[in-house]
Amino acid sequence: MPRQLGELEDAVMTRVWQWNRPVTVREVLEDLQQERSIAYTTVMTVLDNLHQKGWVRREVEGRAYRYTAVSTRAAYSAALMNEAWARSDNPAAALVAFFGMMSPEQREALNDAVRIVQRDTPEAAPASPAAPAESTEGGEGPAGPGR
Repeated sequence: MPRQLGELEDAVMTRVWQWNRPVTVREVLEDLQQERSIAYTTVMTVLDNLHQKGWVRREVEGRAYRYTAVSTRAAYSAALMNEAWARSDNPAAALVAFFGMMSPEQREALNDAVRIVQRDTPEAAPASPAAPAESTEGGEGPAGPGR
């Protein structure tokens, strides 16, 4: 499970995610310098740390590296939400509280996401009366092993 990115790591990853292409330290540095004073070596260290942590992959190009995100910001956000939810001693209450914090637009996005998951997940479709129920004996059922 990923730990939350630090402030500077997030600023760097935001650019990598937004640009959605291989980036150099110099490109990230020049963009960050529009907001703050920062050294080349600092950005280089942050990208190297992100590589060591598995957030970015890198390929040599000449004398520099080009960095590419390993996953999307959406996947990162989802993993953080899942981790926070899993730590709750009352997951249902945590969800109710979370939903209560949502704006109407966020609730609509949630409803859209639930509809997509239900449409794309075979387990979400109700079994037809003519179809026999699948047994879960032996540790494996329709969800597969370990689910």
